[in-house]
Amino acid sequence: MSKTSRLPGFYQLNIEERTGMVAQWAGLAPDDISMLRQGLALAQAERMIENVIGTCALPLGIAVNFLINGRNYLIPMAIEEPSVVAGASFAARLVREGGGFETTSTDPMMIGQIQVLGLSDPWHARFDLLAAKEQVLDLANQQDPVIVGLGGGARDLEVRVFPHTLKDTGSPVGPMLVLHLLYDVRDAMGANAVNTACEAVAPMVEEITGGRVVLRILSNLADRRLVRARCAIPPQALTLDEFAGETVVQRVLEAHALATVDPYRAATHNKGIMNGIDALAVATGNDWRAVEAGAHAYAARGGAYRPLSRWERDAEGKLVGTLELPLAVGTVGGATKVHPTARLALKILGVESARELAEVMCAVGLAQNLAALRALATEGIQRGHMELHARQVAIAVGAEGELIERVAERMVQERVIRPDRAEAILAELRQGTDF
Repeated sequence: MSKTSRLPGFYQLNIEERTGMVAQWAGLAPDDISMLRQGLALAQAERMIENVIGTCALPLGIAVNFLINGRNYLIPMAIEEPSVVAGASFAARLVREGGGFETTSTDPMMIGQIQVLGLSDPWHARFDLLAAKEQVLDLANQQDPVIVGLGGGARDLEVRVFPHTLKDTGSPVGPMLVLHLLYDVRDAMGANAVNTACEAVAPMVEEITGGRVVLRILSNLADRRLVRARCAIPPQALTLDEFAGETVVQRVLEAHALATVDPYRAATHNKGIMNGIDALAVATGNDWRAVEAGAHAYAARGGAYRPLSRWERDAEGKLVGTLELPLAVGTVGGATKVHPTARLALKILGVESARELAEVMCAVGLAQNLAALRALATEGIQRGHMELHARQVAIAVGAEGELIERVAERMVQERVIRPDRAEAILAELRQGTDF
């Protein structure tokens, strides 16, 4: 029987039962399960960064129900915020009713930037660099024979000129030339390979142009490394209490409209998307800060900050969502191979390439966006979120064991979820029991 990520009641199981199901799904060994309990050892942490004094753990949850390009996935998510994993799982179930997510991606092309100053004629220097393109690419490809052997490496050059002017598109430090080295990094995130190549070719660039190279570093606006996800949900799947499915579709479209015209809403709209993407990036040991930088820069590429996703109604009345953004992530190198939890997260996910990982991330981001918009447009974001948040409030005021759920349940019933109320309920329960 084929595996399915549609796991009804998964959230109702205890930790041991959930872990057992995931272990069976991913073929985890007993040592893997033990590692999930222990996390990153201090000896490993000491080798990863400087001045280590300990580790800082995040809850690792599993989002279920994901069907992407006809394949089932369980999604590991490392995040401290309540409702994110639940929201992604719920939205993925809705999308299954429309056939699941469809995703595509471009080649994993990163951009390395080489800044050249001290040019008397930057346009002539640009001509000379483009004429010497093959020499520059050849030297860049000598730096990492492993990536080249896997089919990657330096692919092309682009040269941009910034004139000496204080206008927005000019340079305040004199004429400037910026060389873009386009580099296929295969299954790596790519920072080390691109930076090494840029530094290696910098002397040649100076010799060709007669200028002075300053910066030699990759760009986190990886707009040549794009990922796209799409979903279509039939209106009947969106029915909620007093809200008919067609009403929910219309309200989601109206909610999306605010993000298209107002950057204040667009920022929160995109933050919701990144809730899902970042949680998977952290779980798999990827650089979520680079992912965030690229996503938000891409959202503003037209000169105004816009939503990364788009929602429409198709001819059949379905709610159709699309998401496009740059995602520079890897499955080899860096923390993805050093951090034991990241290795296990990739094993649970079962992806075979960085492109597949990026496509799954994009689908998770779209699912998170759908969950948030549906809640906002109908019952409000607080109902589901605060029910989960109530447990955290109960724990924060000292509730333990079964008292956590009892305090949280009372606050939800009263629709007052605050630390002072949690303290009062906890004191009342302790007075009337043997706790």
